[in-house]
Amino acid sequence: MGFGRLIFAAFIVVPVIEIAIFVWIGGLVGIWWTLAGVLLTAIAGSLLLRWQGARIWSRINAALRQGAFPTREIVDGVMIAIAGVLLLTPGYFTDLLGLLLFVPALRLAVFRFLRSRIAIVSGPASFMRDYDSVDLNTGEWRDETERGLK
Repeated sequence: MGFGRLIFAAFIVVPVIEIAIFVWIGGLVGIWWTLAGVLLTAIAGSLLLRWQGARIWSRINAALRQGAFPTREIVDGVMIAIAGVLLLTPGYFTDLLGLLLFVPALRLAVFRFLRSRIAIVSGPASFMRDYDSVDLNTGEWRDETERGLK
């Protein structure tokens, strides 16, 4: 399934799941407790986002001070930001997904999965290696038009 179809399916499936959960919980505890639960999860999400976001920010700064690129910390930060958005979005299903992203072991598993599927390329000419290019410094090449050969 392509990325566009996956996003389209998410925009259809997630609201249907949320509505079903709202109806189910509303039938169990009533509408006011259901709405109070949504409000409480939004508050909890913002507090978790602030707390874990600050921890990630300090880990990023520590890695940079040591001269290391904070790859894992950046991915953790992105996942925590997504978790915060999911918790601030009204609904219990999105709250569950958001809470799961706050679990460090799950974030590590997602990071390892992504790392195994994505190639990180660094340096100005490193992307050229796949094209059998040669990186020459000044003085290691000559312009054929200067010699009248073209």
